[in-house]
Amino acid sequence: MAKDPYRYFRIEARELVEQLGQGMLELEKGQGGAAPVQRLLRLAHTLKGAARVVKQVAIADLIHGVEDMLAPHRDGAMPLARQGIDRVLAAIDAIGALLAALPQAEGAPLAPEQKAEPLPVSAPRIVRANVLEVDMLLEGLGEIGSELAALRRGVDQLDGVRDLAQALQDPSIHAAGKAHALTAQLQTLVNSLERSMAGGAERIDRELRQTRDAAERLRLIPVSSVFHALERTARDAANSIGKQLAFEAVGGDLRIDGAVLDAVQGALLQLVRNAVAHGIETPDQRSAAGKDPSGRFTVEVVRRGYQVWFRCADDGAGIDLDAVRRVLRERGGGAAEVAGHSAERLLELLLAGGISTSREVTSLAGRGIGLDVVRAAMLALNGEVHAVSRPGLGLAIELRVPLSLAALDVLLVEADAQVMALPLDAVKGTMRVMHDDIIRTPDGDLIAYRGQTVPLLALTLGTRAKAAHRWSPRALTAVIIEVDGVLTALAVARLRGIDSVVLRALPALAPADPAVLGLHLDSEGNPRLVLDPEALAGAVQLRRAAAQDAQAPSKPILIVDDSLTTRMLECSILESAGFSVALAASAEEGLAMARLTDYALFLVDVEMPGMDGFTFIECTRADPLLRAIPAILVTSCETPEHRRRGAEVGAAAYIVKNEFDQIDFLQRVGALVRP
Repeated sequence: MAKDPYRYFRIEARELVEQLGQGMLELEKGQGGAAPVQRLLRLAHTLKGAARVVKQVAIADLIHGVEDMLAPHRDGAMPLARQGIDRVLAAIDAIGALLAALPQAEGAPLAPEQKAEPLPVSAPRIVRANVLEVDMLLEGLGEIGSELAALRRGVDQLDGVRDLAQALQDPSIHAAGKAHALTAQLQTLVNSLERSMAGGAERIDRELRQTRDAAERLRLIPVSSVFHALERTARDAANSIGKQLAFEAVGGDLRIDGAVLDAVQGALLQLVRNAVAHGIETPDQRSAAGKDPSGRFTVEVVRRGYQVWFRCADDGAGIDLDAVRRVLRERGGGAAEVAGHSAERLLELLLAGGISTSREVTSLAGRGIGLDVVRAAMLALNGEVHAVSRPGLGLAIELRVPLSLAALDVLLVEADAQVMALPLDAVKGTMRVMHDDIIRTPDGDLIAYRGQTVPLLALTLGTRAKAAHRWSPRALTAVIIEVDGVLTALAVARLRGIDSVVLRALPALAPADPAVLGLHLDSEGNPRLVLDPEALAGAVQLRRAAAQDAQAPSKPILIVDDSLTTRMLECSILESAGFSVALAASAEEGLAMARLTDYALFLVDVEMPGMDGFTFIECTRADPLLRAIPAILVTSCETPEHRRRGAEVGAAAYIVKNEFDQIDFLQRVGALVRP
């Protein structure tokens, strides 16, 4: 097979072309000054030199022209005009087309009619692999080669084993008394070979697993690799019809399977074009509506469970639902039926494809096939499309795509008698919790974390998750996770460190707990569970609800205080922790209520008009029906005499208001009120 003379030039040149295009877009967005232009000139100079080395005169001449256009702006004093940016980008497109037309091997001629057309932005991406991962792969292969060489030397030693075994079969050796020495020599040689070959096989196995992981990571591509094509499409589409558009992308660090990303890229490009053609208004229209003359298109990429969500949003006019109804009527839909469609139904029909609200055919719209591209991509990937339109404010479309592989940083924990992994992006911290610091409430256990109470959940899976969990008698390790701004603490046996893993889908027919996100292979090749933080956080509510259903209704707590502020503060704290609360504005009212209802606890102020808190507690202690109900004094009085009087009347605790601590308060209440 003939060698490809442009093998390395093609890779280098494509990367330089992409950097030049991205740099020009950044320059257009106002990132001016001398430094960006000088960087572009360096990139252009590098590309020109590489083109001349491989004798690609046309590419060298084009990039030389780019240098001529950029050189007057080297000092940053004079910004590059819009027309100049257009000419540079056109030259970059022409260079991309010439790169695509390069023959793949020596002697492969170009077709005479082949012309230099702009390189499609949806062309296959050339992504340089992470150097460290390539080095790991090569290092692993080198180690495997070394170990195989050692195994071959061991095979050569087998000749010595065979010779000794044959010698022992000679009767003369036994007659001469040499058999014992030869047997010992043979045993030593066999033992040496066994150690060498066993150790070599183990090391090869380990290196093969690491090499496999490195090879899998090379399949994973950062999502940011499609952002340049999307931004360039947005810019060119807007310019072609006299609109202005600012492009923004976030979440590009996420790395997913390149095959998935390639399939999604076409759908994203179509959504960009649709936003420009149908959503973003002209500068005059936007100004008249009180908007910035330049529209905005945002792509946000996040991993949610075992899916990656691509959220595309613009701040345009939103979907013209009346136009959608008009098209449906023109296609034979009944007037009454079409008029009865809700906004959600109209969006579903629009996303199904085949509908265009544009009255004329242009390069961007009018044929009704735009969203067919999106729908086809989602069908191919078994994905979902969701849309939300706000008239006059814009449109948001989410593409939700299941992952085949994804790179994931995880926290390894030991719990439920196995090692499991939690996605590190959901982990907010870890802490050691003493048994006495756990707050008991009717809705479940809580712990204090950074000044707030957090639900505590034992990290268990399957049927064991439904059983009552017994905490360690002394302490436990808690992992704090955050989902949608809500914190949850997971009790684990111990932490096993941080790792970077390749997330894999569960086998199709494998039953699993809903909290299992997928699998990864550990250093020994064993499958380990990766857990879904969202499912774990949701389990807190389900398990707390189940616990409430299983237990008798809890008794309420009676708050007796003449201060409305104090009553409402204590009520809010207790209700947020799952307690039922009743309120009394005086000791007399509280005493009357206590004789009518069975309460779990009294929270009583000391100084109140009429009967004070000490007298209230004395009255309850004298009542055979109330004496068993504990009482806590919550007061502004902090003198030793008041504290002593509280102890004498039988208060279970004495809390001073100006030293009030929510965590300590709930711990005291939880210790007296058993669910």
